[in-house]
Amino acid sequence: MSGPTKHIDIKSAVKSFGQIHAVGGVSLDVHAGECVALVGPNGAGKSTLFKLILGLVRPTAGAITILGQKPDRPSFEHVRKFIGFLPEQVLFQGSLTGRETLHFYTRLKGESSDRIDSLFQTVELVDAADRRVSTYSKGMRQRLGLAQALIGRPDILLLDEPTSGLDPASRLNFYDIIEAHRAQGTAVLLSSHALTELEARTDRVAILSNGKLVADGSIEALKSSLALGSKIKVKAAPAQMRQLSQRFANRCDPKNFLNGVAVLSCPQDEKLSLLKGLMESGIPFEGIEIIEPSLEQVFASLTNGGGNG
Repeated sequence: MSGPTKHIDIKSAVKSFGQIHAVGGVSLDVHAGECVALVGPNGAGKSTLFKLILGLVRPTAGAITILGQKPDRPSFEHVRKFIGFLPEQVLFQGSLTGRETLHFYTRLKGESSDRIDSLFQTVELVDAADRRVSTYSKGMRQRLGLAQALIGRPDILLLDEPTSGLDPASRLNFYDIIEAHRAQGTAVLLSSHALTELEARTDRVAILSNGKLVADGSIEALKSSLALGSKIKVKAAPAQMRQLSQRFANRCDPKNFLNGVAVLSCPQDEKLSLLKGLMESGIPFEGIEIIEPSLEQVFASLTNGGGNG
């Protein structure tokens, strides 16, 4: 039985600009119904990879197949209508209304304008549909950009910093929209600086650094491969803290004791035994919290601590 369809299939892609290797031998795939986060420091090659997928630039070497077609071939033109793209910088003609803007993009994609009202409902811009875009806030322009990307129920969504400028409620709605499209088989590749919000919302994380793909896998698999340990935060009264420091001296670092809170470190495979030891210690704790390694820690470990700014 064959596996899920590869909507994006990149093999050893290279893109050089003179002596600058923006993308150096990247292999990456995204299947139907899958959401992959593409993260990396500025200059890592994320934007260039998006341009290669869209056929805006040609690869220096390697092979790229999008929905079964090569982006650098003339035949790719008819495939573009099945790709929704939200760029990092959303620029629209301010003198047009939101509705006029979506009408323009539906004509550009050769789609019917019948779903425009539905798109405004999806991105929660119904009340602003007939206002000029020049009156929109940054978050509203971002939502209009998402509506533009959703025209025609695309098979692929390429989203560059899609939640930039969105308030918490709009971010939640954005991920609800993405989940709904994934359920319909859309392949989603999104680039984001907001690492903390990606952890529970993506199937895999692909990390770029200096044009190279340094990691590609689920967050749990990456944490395991890097042997990133867990931390257990314990809250107790001062007398109990002294007992704790004596009982778990091998886990306690004095600098991790502050205002009645201690942070104990342990490898992933020793987490349960440490919790059992705490429960059986007889020390009356006020609270215990497990802190798992974050995507930010994974990112820092794989990019030599480089920021994702």
